[in-house]
Amino acid sequence: MKLISWNVNGLRAVINKGFKNFFEQQNADIFCIQETKMQEDQIDEQIMDIFKGYHTYWNSAEKKGYSGTAVFTKQEPISVHYGIGIEEHDKEGRVITLEFDDFYLVNCYTPNSKRELERLDYRMIWEDAFREYLLKLNQKKPVVLCGDLNVAHQEIDLKNPKTNHRNAGFTDEERGKMTELLTSGFTDSFRYLYPNKENCYSWWSYMFHAREKNVGWRIDYFIVSKSIEEKIKESYIFSEIMGSDHCPVGLEI
Repeated sequence: MKLISWNVNGLRAVINKGFKNFFEQQNADIFCIQETKMQEDQIDEQIMDIFKGYHTYWNSAEKKGYSGTAVFTKQEPISVHYGIGIEEHDKEGRVITLEFDDFYLVNCYTPNSKRELERLDYRMIWEDAFREYLLKLNQKKPVVLCGDLNVAHQEIDLKNPKTNHRNAGFTDEERGKMTELLTSGFTDSFRYLYPNKENCYSWWSYMFHAREKNVGWRIDYFIVSKSIEEKIKESYIFSEIMGSDHCPVGLEI
């Protein structure tokens, strides 16, 4: 089974930047996107035409032009759930869960702690609630979690760890929550296969020619229940694919 995840930083914008070609070329069983930045009433025929042959599920933020997630799957799921069941966390369209026979697929766009870490306290509350949600799912069936999780877990996961130590996405608090998640029974698929591989990033700032110089961060993940880690066949970072400040990531399992 092949799965793809991509923070598109606005679906309508990326459609004109090669999204359709990549989507068709990959022919994934499940394709997840984050930061759709659109409401469901903005989904027109041009967009739906791209996803012909797929079951489509959208979770939009209450605030227009902000956040939002979507999942496109060839196989119809048993059930679909939007959010994590806590009102304060479910207004921004950040989570979609699809239940299949053998696993849960969770597509997530984790809140950013923002500049000056103004949202770090909220982020910590979110992390605990989201981990608890995943653990409950994991008691029933294995979980495949993907998305922009807005944290570079280890120093190897960003180009300049020392100068970014207290910046959003690389605080001790955020990294600690990722460690907590992984030690509670989950596996980072990319590091499972490539524990020491360097210069592998999925997000680059638009400033200072960061992408051209590959000064990036690995903040987009496929994380699976530890019980199925031996089923991981390949974990991809499509760093050559443009169109967003993130590149797609993939998993074969």
